[in-house]
Amino acid sequence: MSEHLQKLIDASRNRSMSEAEKEAQRRSFAYGNANIENARVTRAMVDSAADKHTGQ
Repeated sequence: MSEHLQKLIDASRNRSMSEAEKEAQRRSFAYGNANIENARVTRAMVDSAADKHTGQ
């Protein structure tokens, strides 16, 4: 592993994600898993479902 990569990994250990970053990660995970099962699932569909769930 390169020294640069190791420094990035070490720095990430102490970093907290913001609520917006957590939500983006959650949606990305949902899209990735849904799209594996059904290639017709789009990011827009996941965003729409998430917005309905969170009341946005």
